[in-house]
Amino acid sequence: MTDVSPTMQALVVLEPGRVQIQEVPTPVPGPNEVLARVRAVSICGTDVHLVRGDYPGFWPTSFPFIPGHEWAGEIVALGPGSDLYGWKIGDRVAGTSHDACGFCQKCVEGHYNLCENYGKPGLHKQYGHNYQGADATYVVQGVKTVFKLPDGISFELGAIIDPASIALHVANRGGVAPGDVVAITGGGAIGLLSGDAALIRGASRVIVIEPTEARRAKAAALGFETVDPAASDPVKTVRDLTGGLGADVVLEAAGVPATVQWALGMLRRGGRCAAVGIPTLGVEIAMQRLVLDELELVGCRASAGEMRRVMPLVEQGRMRASEMVTHRLVLTQYEEALATYRDPKAGAIKIIILP
Repeated sequence: MTDVSPTMQALVVLEPGRVQIQEVPTPVPGPNEVLARVRAVSICGTDVHLVRGDYPGFWPTSFPFIPGHEWAGEIVALGPGSDLYGWKIGDRVAGTSHDACGFCQKCVEGHYNLCENYGKPGLHKQYGHNYQGADATYVVQGVKTVFKLPDGISFELGAIIDPASIALHVANRGGVAPGDVVAITGGGAIGLLSGDAALIRGASRVIVIEPTEARRAKAAALGFETVDPAASDPVKTVRDLTGGLGADVVLEAAGVPATVQWALGMLRRGGRCAAVGIPTLGVEIAMQRLVLDELELVGCRASAGEMRRVMPLVEQGRMRASEMVTHRLVLTQYEEALATYRDPKAGAIKIIILP
């Protein structure tokens, strides 16, 4: 164990909408856990909803709470047994959130993101959601949820490995095939990285539907076609761009009722929509067309094995994680970071927090 302070700085959500930087006890790693010095953590849209209290009693189950689940750092202490898995003090790692039971049918089949013991004490944790997270100087996580960073990936990029893995999972769930035309609703980090994932899987075209000018500009700079839904009907526009047929696959990354409806509306017959955005309101969908055109709508929760697979893609620059970073702030500026994230004029995509 290296020298670790008994206390640390942490962002604490005291109640919905109220955050505070506090000095709190540094956590101690238990069996099969590691303590890491957090070097970079990125803000996720889920963090913004969680701080606002949009998932009452679920994420988190109670307040006060430390959020943060997209992070990178180095291991500074090992819990009992963690060395047996090959972990060493000084290892550079990226974290992900799901620490599943490993025993239920879904875990055994590799779908640990769908663990049937979700949230049960002693069996499952989701860091930064229902268990304390990484918006702090240090974080404790289980050995199943940390992944060694290649030398070519900085801590800053390491904090984007988790969303990059989710983007790859979304493209995988969408079943993107070589030559497919892929439309993406939402030009945030997950949407844009999903565009890269679609290209990696062989998509011939990627069309991004995004109302924010700065995000559309970023999508265009990455080589994607863009649609402004405020300027024209996005469903009609995508159909016009595809000879009236629609997109083979739509990746829904906005999580707004209207964008879910657009996503299904712009699908080609027999097409598939993979949804990763989480609406906080109910969504009415056109079931008649879904049935008669044999459309598919599938959900995408976090990732399931894509962390290791996405790292070489980030290191090689095929998954352009570095292009997502628009702002960098320190932990004490978290409230400013939240305000920046919420301000469409700021053009935020990924905000990196440096604890």
